[in-house]
Amino acid sequence: MAKPMPVIKEWQVDRLKGRDFIDFADYSPAELDYLISLAERIKHKQKMGEPYQPLLGKTLGMFFTKASTRTRVSFEVGMYQLGGHAIFLAGNDTQLGRGEPISDTAKVMSRYVDAIMIRTFAHEDVVELAEHASVPVINALTDLHHPCQVLADVLTLKEYKGTLKGLTVAYVGDGNNMANSWIQAAPKFGLNMRVATPEGYECDPAVVEQAKAFAEESGTELVFTKDPVEAVKDADLVYTDVWASMGQEAEQAERVEKFAVYQVNEALCRHAKPDYLFMHCLPAHRGEEVTSEIIDGPHSVVFDEAENRLHVQKAILVATIG
Repeated sequence: MAKPMPVIKEWQVDRLKGRDFIDFADYSPAELDYLISLAERIKHKQKMGEPYQPLLGKTLGMFFTKASTRTRVSFEVGMYQLGGHAIFLAGNDTQLGRGEPISDTAKVMSRYVDAIMIRTFAHEDVVELAEHASVPVINALTDLHHPCQVLADVLTLKEYKGTLKGLTVAYVGDGNNMANSWIQAAPKFGLNMRVATPEGYECDPAVVEQAKAFAEESGTELVFTKDPVEAVKDADLVYTDVWASMGQEAEQAERVEKFAVYQVNEALCRHAKPDYLFMHCLPAHRGEEVTSEIIDGPHSVVFDEAENRLHVQKAILVATIG
């Protein structure tokens, strides 16, 4: 029997129209649940071959100063499937690369497109862009946050486990943008969260304080440790990311040395629940942050997770453009 689709409550319809999607701090648990439910419905329609084009005639402007595979393809394909159009703008293709103020670019682009997606380095640039744009701004990645990826991760976790409340997520590795977005989102979805990072590579302090407040409000567990075993013990999901993100290539050798005991391998994962899932936002460096036995093994759902970027981003586009 086909799985019933979640009911979208009337109060939720158009509630997010015109909203930015920059990080999870600005979204309530009910609003995030709505985005997951909407993504489930949109994914179901695609799998059933049911046309769904609520964004017919709409245009998404896409700014990239960081290279991408999954982000560009999933947003372009998503807009096409929703009936709209996406315009790709690399850093050197715009006047931003020649010093035009972000505020001017935001005001001009708002006259042309129905939403702006940006993948860049400085989170402050996205905040400034959203401040001056009159159309929704979607954060497709900054050095501080990666909310679209975490929303896809949560959808994948729900698909496999059936529920989210009370599950435990273990993040092992660098306290980077992925870890920052995870600690923001987990309490809002009713998830317990444990993060293991080496000394000096912790999550952003301001985001940690936000996350602690969210966890206290939701009554969920939020643990920060230096011990990867403590983080992974009885976890439902084991998560990691590359040790040196884009722009940190010069630190690669130093990071490999400091992160060696944080590798996600069979020995570490024996401490997780027997039916644990493994996720990685990709691209992965097999033999560094994760072994091939884990990422290519039976617990890994990395390609389902990657596919779900398409579905959650379509949900964000539908909800914010309206």
